[in-house]
Order: sequence, then C-alpha cells, then structure tokens
Amino acid sequence: MAMFKLRPSCKDYLWGGSRLRTDYGIDSDLHPLAEAWVLSCHPDGPSTIAGGPEDGKTLTRYIEEQGWEILGTHCRRFEQFPILTKFIDAKGNLSIQVHPDNAYALEHEHQYGKTEVWYILDCEPGAFLYYGFDHEISKEEFERRIRDNTLLEVLNVAPVHKGDVFYIPAGTLHAICHGIVLAEIQQSSNVTYRIYDYGRVGADGKPRALHIPQALAVTRCQPPAEQDFGGHMARCEYFTVDVMENDFTATAGPESFVSLLVVEGAGTVTCGGQTLAVQKGDSVFLTANSGPFAVKGTLRTLYTRV
Repeated sequence: MAMFKLRPSCKDYLWGGSRLRTDYGIDSDLHPLAEAWVLSCHPDGPSTIAGGPEDGKTLTRYIEEQGWEILGTHCRRFEQFPILTKFIDAKGNLSIQVHPDNAYALEHEHQYGKTEVWYILDCEPGAFLYYGFDHEISKEEFERRIRDNTLLEVLNVAPVHKGDVFYIPAGTLHAICHGIVLAEIQQSSNVTYRIYDYGRVGADGKPRALHIPQALAVTRCQPPAEQDFGGHMARCEYFTVDVMENDFTATAGPESFVSLLVVEGAGTVTCGGQTLAVQKGDSVFLTANSGPFAVKGTLRTLYTRV
C-alpha cells in the first residue's frame, strides 16, 4: 500500500493563461500555462511523485517497479494506464476538435481513444463551450461546412457555470471556449483531431494543422445524448468520478487505485497511519489495497477510480 502526492507535467499551448499558477498552486515556469497533467502515465507528459523517498520518479516508472497489481483488478483489462487527469485554463478558445474511439485510435495512432468528462471549476460571465451539434446532419454537410467555414452555425452552444459537468464520449465534436477553467478526467490519450481553429497560427508562424479526413471518419454528427450515471458525476468503463464535499471516508480496495484531486479549499488525507496535508490544486494517488482512507477539511475533492 502507498499514498503520495503527484507533481504535474505542464503544457504551454497558445490559448492558455496564468490561473493554474495563481489559483491552483501549479509550480511551472511556462507562459502561458494551459494545462497541468496532474495524474498521467502518458509518454507525452508523465506526472512525477512529489516528496518522500520516491521524489521525482515518474508514476510510470513507479508502477513498472511495483507491478501492475498496484492498480487493481479492474485495470487488468488495460494494456496501458487507463486514465489521465488534468487542469485546463482556457484564456483563449481551444480549436473545434474531436477524439477517436479505441478501435480507430489503436489502429491509426497506436494509443487509446479518448472519452472524457469536464468539471467546470470557474468561468467568466457569459462563458460557453461547443458540445456536439444542435441537430443531426449528414457527413456530407459536415464536410461542406468545414470547407466553407460555416461549421459554427450548426454546433450546440452550451452556456457554462461553476460546477457544471459535461460528459464527452469519443466521437463527440467539442471545444472549450475562452474564460473557462476546468478539471478533465479522460482516457490516457493525446489524440486530437483539429477541425477548425479560427485561422490562428502556431509558434512557427504557420497555420496550425487540421485533421479533416480523420475527423470525418470518427465524428458523430448529432446532438449529445442524455446520460445517467447513477448518482455519480460520471461513470463509464474507464473511470468513475464523484464530487465530494468536505469530510468523507472510503476505501482503496483490491479493485482499483484511487485518485483524489482537490479543487477547492484545504484539509488532510489519512490512510494507513500516514497523513498528507492537501490544498487546492493537489493530486493524491493511493495504490489499490491501501485500505480505508479519510479526507477531512473544508474542501471539494474529485474522487476517481477505475
């Protein structure tokens, strides 16, 4: 059994801001600071253990050394660490984009597809995001609207408020728009097909690449479906997430590791005689079979397991 904090891998995408540093305590010299991958074994940005005898070791290496069983029995069906959790600060608009499902991604990208869920942490007044289409369209219309720059006319515009949740299955067209800070729990994938990017250029001064053939192959051209998660914030074959307020107790049993992400306030996490002080922005990892644990304080926590 083990419990430790994780240090994130950070990204400086052009649409990022500074709030992850100022509001969530993310220690990074990147400007802008767009994303903090607070639970990751993805090779594009693995998180590392913070503190203790394993300080600085990647979570990937720790799991390799300790054995896959520390992830729990529910992870036996996965060939790779199944999830990736991140903070996102969208000072500017993200591209209109889509992620493939496992079948397409494994064949064409040699990694998992991407189903994800967003929890809105904060947003400017009037903030919104794009979430699927406002009505079903054909693939032919989808392609035509991409080509003639009228795609935005048929997208579902979703106003956002603090505490809102958006579940985004693979194949759902989407975009986070400016003025939104959120936490994302997703499959461990970094495959994104960019469909529309407002004519922006990258750091090299050239328009950022679009991935239109791939997007046409994987996008569901319809409005988002209603979801019933049985009282959970989100639940699917890859992750179960709950929003926990203040004190709570649970168990890291044999089925799965536990990820705790503090998104408001401060407190402590105690497990097996070990106590960690935690505050807004902290990510805590408990291996499977760590046993009962207790979170105490005035805080809000995203509690994730497989």
